[in-house]
Amino acid sequence: MEDNQLMCLRWKDHHSTLMQKFGSLIKSDNLVDCTLAAEGKFLKAHKVVLSACSPYFQGLLREHYDEHPVFILKDVKFNELKAMKDYMYKGEVNISQDQLAALLKAAESLQIKGLSESNP
Repeated sequence: MEDNQLMCLRWKDHHSTLMQKFGSLIKSDNLVDCTLAAEGKFLKAHKVVLSACSPYFQGLLREHYDEHPVFILKDVKFNELKAMKDYMYKGEVNISQDQLAALLKAAESLQIKGLSESNP
């Protein structure tokens, strides 16, 4: 009789390795495949990260098959956009207390997981 016992292979530091790699990707702009724009300034990003962190971006990216789409966000300030991008890549962001309400409002409109209550 053949022994078909399942073996579980686990990467012990998988989460920390991915977080470290995301950090290096955000700094180097390697493999970016979309651009976010606000107030005439641009941030490069990765579709997979945006889609994983926001149902709003996931819906946009499902509909736009362009190789490198550019999303212009009219009602978002650039510093808010940068803070949300940092949050999506690093899982945290430091902002001043006086910027908190505006950041949360922008995050709500973009449905950023962890910052927004409107996650479908």
